[in-house]
Amino acid sequence: MKPAPPFSMAAPHRGHSRGSSQSTSTGSTSDMCGASFPRRETVVAETASFYRPPRVCRDMYEAVTATPDGESTVRRFAATAARDGFDGIVVRNADAADPALDAAAVRDASDIDAVDATEIVADDPTGASGALSEARRDHTLLLLRGGTPTLNRFAAEEERVDVLTKPMAGRGDVNHVIARAAADHGVRVEFDFGPALRKSGGPRVQALRGLRKLRELVEQYDVPYVVSGSPASHLQLRAPRELRALGEAVGFDAEQVEAGLDEWGVLAERNRHRRSADFIAPGLERGQYEAER
Repeated sequence: MKPAPPFSMAAPHRGHSRGSSQSTSTGSTSDMCGASFPRRETVVAETASFYRPPRVCRDMYEAVTATPDGESTVRRFAATAARDGFDGIVVRNADAADPALDAAAVRDASDIDAVDATEIVADDPTGASGALSEARRDHTLLLLRGGTPTLNRFAAEEERVDVLTKPMAGRGDVNHVIARAAADHGVRVEFDFGPALRKSGGPRVQALRGLRKLRELVEQYDVPYVVSGSPASHLQLRAPRELRALGEAVGFDAEQVEAGLDEWGVLAERNRHRRSADFIAPGLERGQYEAER
């Protein structure tokens, strides 16, 4: 089933499984989930040429690179992210950082979800394709790093890929062909805010220009997307309110940035369910009779 386009309807609400929704700390999820904002199930959005989702209760996730590829451990990321108001982290390099990543242990320690992911980094589609099957089987989220038009198109057309990361990095570019392919195959495109957050001068201007171009294509072709500050250290984490502010600088509104942060968790929940014993195929699950046999 093709996922809901992010600009035409709100993503399905998962509900909070942790107590942070009642937190009153600055930048916490209470900013988005307080009583003054309608719940997702009860609000009806106005029709507009450019859809702006209503303010709703969302779970904020950040995708991080932990040691040894990054500078901070999974537990340090989790503790800092929880304090900044996130509900979960996606560990891009779970194989190297923590092969036996225990989400329950992280939740017990920091009251935050931890999602195991792997990010395939290759020079060309041939190098990437060989790792796809094993990575898809072993991890909750499968990411493929772009950075060239060829890799971007390969990822956008590959249904086993959950997220095309860093599509505008290096010589990377996204055109209407890649945008349509990502929309057709349900591949999320990442808005990587990292360069715009941490660079200055010309490189920052170029990063902002790339984000604006990508946003226009995502809007035009209803491409599903995620948002990340791509931190490699807990010191590089930015609270959701800071990511919302940067998003507004490239044409997003606050709700659309929140939807992109929330989408990491939507993908994690979907894939965890698909990997469960009850799942057979989309729309087909093991019932009580099969379980008792």
